[in-house]
Amino acid sequence: MSTLPGSPFLQRRADGRLYFEDCALDELAREHGTPLYVYSRSAMRAALSAYESALAGRAHLLCYAMKANSSLAVLQLFAQAGCGFDIVSGGELQRVLAAGGDPAKVVFSGVGKTPAEMGQALQAGVRCFNVESEAELDKLSQVARALDRRAPVSLRVNPDVDAKTHPYISTGLKGNKFGISHQRALDVYRHAASLPGIEVVGIDCHIGSQITEIDPYLDALERVLDLVEAVEAQGIRLHHLDLGGGLGITYTDEAPPAPDALVAALLERIDARGHGHREILLEPGRSLVGNAGVLLTEVQYLKPSEVEGKHFCIVDAAMNDLMRPAMYEAYMAIVPCAERADVPVETWDVVGPVCESGDWLGRERVLAVREGDVLAILSAGAYGMSMASNYNTRPRAAEVMVEGRSAWCIREREKIEDLFAGERLIG
Repeated sequence: MSTLPGSPFLQRRADGRLYFEDCALDELAREHGTPLYVYSRSAMRAALSAYESALAGRAHLLCYAMKANSSLAVLQLFAQAGCGFDIVSGGELQRVLAAGGDPAKVVFSGVGKTPAEMGQALQAGVRCFNVESEAELDKLSQVARALDRRAPVSLRVNPDVDAKTHPYISTGLKGNKFGISHQRALDVYRHAASLPGIEVVGIDCHIGSQITEIDPYLDALERVLDLVEAVEAQGIRLHHLDLGGGLGITYTDEAPPAPDALVAALLERIDARGHGHREILLEPGRSLVGNAGVLLTEVQYLKPSEVEGKHFCIVDAAMNDLMRPAMYEAYMAIVPCAERADVPVETWDVVGPVCESGDWLGRERVLAVREGDVLAILSAGAYGMSMASNYNTRPRAAEVMVEGRSAWCIREREKIEDLFAGERLIG
């Protein structure tokens, strides 16, 4: 057996076939069709265990950042494990509740919460609002007062720290839209404490996604702790430290720290600064689910190009199924679900059928393939299905969850007629 990049639960066995846990991926593709997302419950549980073990004995709450993958069965797994959830919309709150999540373990982030979403979250009893602007703070106080409530709040502070990641997923620099600047945060805390509909309970910081080094976290933490001390000197008590998420995973040759290594470094610095009594909130997303998922796709056509050495492997998955390559030029490994010795190895651009030149899933991949083969796009558990669309009137993929030899269809493939069921002709 050989373990592939990403998850130890994804293995190529002696028969040359690819297995997720004990389920052969080519068989799942035949049974459920393609494109098909497949997730491993054991991989998700193992990723969560690394965080929980590192935080054992400390007051803490892990809030899964569900924008990474919001499928109900995924949320159910984390809810049953005792996790909270980091949400960014009223719709995500409804998903948490539908999956059996506890609203008292929900933190509501995002820069554009509407009054309706605020009211929905207050009535559900969420744990905390991570507020990202002074205008939002004022609006939240008004909404809370109208409901005769006080909204529990932490301010999301922008520490102006470079997370050394892709600019589209960097959130902690002063030029980003997220959070309140470190320089203004003390004044905004004073204002928050004066508002009748607000109860200040903590401080929040999130600097980006797919972070592969510990130092940016520690730099941000130092600025946050400086601010905690300044805020409490004003008589405003902060119960918890929310340090966000964003830890990266291995797509190709990245070597991010393990979750327990990151947590250990953060706790050491927190304790050294005398803040070990505070509850710690973390909001991991990608690192819990990214390597727990693959996207299966069938080869439709092999097309040589007129450009020397350029060949296109056209598959039935596309940018509407997996946006990351087109959006971020992200590299995700692509491997056959069954090895072939009867066709030559060649270099292919793996592309989809969507009518865009940006519709590619992998460039210059060395593969031995023929029409009808099933390929697996690895590390697709995060920001795959959650970002999928119906562009070109394409139904979204089905999803399957595996554990051991068992497999469950957790989302049926959409039907084309469902895509325009809410539309109306005129006259």
